[in-house]
Amino acid sequence: QVQLVESGGGLVQAGGSLRLSCAASGGTFSSYAMGWLRQAPGKEREFVAAITWSGGNTYYRDSVKGRFTISRDNAKNTVYLQMNSLKPEDTAVYYCAASPLRIATVKTDFGSWGQGTQVTVSS
Repeated sequence: QVQLVESGGGLVQAGGSLRLSCAASGGTFSSYAMGWLRQAPGKEREFVAAITWSGGNTYYRDSVKGRFTISRDNAKNTVYLQMNSLKPEDTAVYYCAASPLRIATVKTDFGSWGQGTQVTVSS
């Protein structure tokens, strides 16, 4: 099973940018669809973005379309989430996740999870 470690979270003002990274080990990274999900206090974990194993297709929740970009580098076993024009409502713990499915866009599609990284957007 693949192990995932996120980095890049922090505190940023509204309108700012952050880039999250997720390093994978212990599995064949290029065979997994990868995703980012987030969980705000008192709320359910929700899908943010996903990318297929080849990187040829990406998927986003409506509220982040045009602001967030997911990408992957299979040579580095790493997936990224570039977040621009951040809003206070983007504040959450962001989790990297891996799925053996070709397409994964809901929480239950993912079987391996990182420990999460906190993103806080101040107004």
